[in-house]
Amino acid sequence: MSRLISILHKIEDALLVSLLMLMIGLAVFQIVLRNGFDAGMVWADPLVRVLVLWLGLIGAMVASRTDNHISIDIVSKYLCARLKRVTTLLVYLFTTIVCALMTWHSARFVIMEKADGMLAFFSVPIWICELVIPFAFGIITIRYALFFMENLIRIFTPLPLKHS
Repeated sequence: MSRLISILHKIEDALLVSLLMLMIGLAVFQIVLRNGFDAGMVWADPLVRVLVLWLGLIGAMVASRTDNHISIDIVSKYLCARLKRVTTLLVYLFTTIVCALMTWHSARFVIMEKADGMLAFFSVPIWICELVIPFAFGIITIRYALFFMENLIRIFTPLPLKHS
């Protein structure tokens, strides 16, 4: 199982790097065409915008696998170990619920976009470009649900005694 997870992490990392390189390369090429040749590719700017969306959400997926989300950690410094576990559990539960709602509503959004039949660029339907939204939030939801379960188990596990 850990080998499969390791392979999935490498795929995520490779996808993230590839998207970043493609986005940078396309943007630089577009700048060179505009400034050097008074030309450009009509589809490049919409594609770069889509790549920014994909990059941001896949980056969030990668950050979520190690629980590296943005957090404000002022209060937990002053809590005892038991209360710190409880607040961490509540944060994971809240994050899971919010991400699950985002997954649900972004999936509904993509379905509505599919029904509209609009195109992003070339003949690529816009809903295909937006599929990353429910996918990424779905993965993040699963990861934080697992963090929640892991911490729930920890709460019911006795803390080790400190020796003076």
